[in-house]
Amino acid sequence: MARQDSAAGGEAQEESDAPARRPFLLRLPPELLAELRSWANQDLRSLNGHIEFLLREAVRKRGGGSGS
Repeated sequence: MARQDSAAGGEAQEESDAPARRPFLLRLPPELLAELRSWANQDLRSLNGHIEFLLREAVRKRGGGSGS
């Protein structure tokens, strides 16, 4: 089922059964942010998606989380 999102210029967005994501402010030094942005671009990911990927990998390697 699609819904209208006026904040996104009226583009329809798909609702999913995935758990809701919550916004979270993260302060990073400019050098680290630039490095993460470059790495994300190399892996064809958004910066947010890449940070989420890295955090999930770190949790998985540590032996925690659900791995989803």
